[in-house]
Amino acid sequence: MNTVILANYSVNKDTLALLSVAHPDYHTIAIETDRKLYIRKTPFQIIKAACLKGGSTYEGRRAAVTYLTGAKHKVPIPINPTEHIYAFPTYSPTQFECSWIFHDHVHSISPYQKNHTVITFKNELQLKLPVSYYTIEKQMYRTAQCIIRFTHFTNEKTFCMPRSTPELIHY
Repeated sequence: MNTVILANYSVNKDTLALLSVAHPDYHTIAIETDRKLYIRKTPFQIIKAACLKGGSTYEGRRAAVTYLTGAKHKVPIPINPTEHIYAFPTYSPTQFECSWIFHDHVHSISPYQKNHTVITFKNELQLKLPVSYYTIEKQMYRTAQCIIRFTHFTNEKTFCMPRSTPELIHY
């Protein structure tokens, strides 16, 4: 079987996970709702590029989440809040083992053996990760908090913006 290896990847609404892999030709397996893609870049490089396409830097998104939620480690990232694309890291993003899971696609999580978790996505695909159930559960919770804060912030901002320019009426 010939595996097609891509130089770049754009995170999109169909992205379920970016898995870090040790392979001489590629560093990421991008899991989408209906396919797997092999990418030369690391998951962290892909996440950083996706943040820029979503309107901010990774560092800016991370700082905003820390400010709004208090999370300081393994911070979930609102890659593109207007498209409702949020992801969380399984380890510290600077660690090789770190993969990224896209919250909106997760149907359920369940413990599997010692320090492993099975993530079941809404399309029924299952992914076994060498990460404790507690860690994934905490990351799911943090990401939900992040979504609530960003949704509230966006709605509040929209509410305060004038819909049209006021007109002065002279009597």
